[in-house]
Amino acid sequence: MMTIRHHLTDPLLMAYAAGNLPEAFALVTATHVSLCDDCRARLAAFETVGGAIVEDAKAVPMAAGSLDAVLARLTTPAPAKPVAARGIFPAPLVDYVGGDLAAVKWRNLGMGVRQAILPTSRSASARLLYIPAGQAVPDHGHRGTELTLVLQGAFRDATDRFGPGDLEIAGQDLEHTPTAELGLPCICLAATDAPLRFISLIPRLLQPLFRI
Repeated sequence: MMTIRHHLTDPLLMAYAAGNLPEAFALVTATHVSLCDDCRARLAAFETVGGAIVEDAKAVPMAAGSLDAVLARLTTPAPAKPVAARGIFPAPLVDYVGGDLAAVKWRNLGMGVRQAILPTSRSASARLLYIPAGQAVPDHGHRGTELTLVLQGAFRDATDRFGPGDLEIAGQDLEHTPTAELGLPCICLAATDAPLRFISLIPRLLQPLFRI
């Protein structure tokens, strides 16, 4: 059974419930929620509160013909089949990847570290990261917020250990060197809303090429 120690914050869950997160952050949030009973229960509570607020809100007059315009745009698509988890990828992630781990189109970043950028809106970016056991990601800081969700293996940095299902939330005050533990390669889903701030020269030079 998966033991999750690092969770989503209330502000992230509330923003997700309100539909205010960038797509990349929403993907990480949905994937974590699918794994975490605690965050799923907290999200349900926020959604309940949001529904009550909508019910109590005053009605707003609509322009003449609004209903007819909406009905004219509606179609009746076939019911969508539920998406199932595939391997280490929870259901919310499967469509973005296009399958299981074998479907990932990795790009080498050096030292065995690989990434695969996922298709999301431009307000933030999402990527899968593959870090070989024992390997470290170059020392870096953050110009914005980075969410990193562990799907397989584990990594450590100056703050703690993060295993499967754990989520690290890194802000501009954190500078770290995530290092994969021995054993399985560490595979993570990460989202950022600004470029990372690498300390070493070579990662800085390669940063525009790798879009990190």
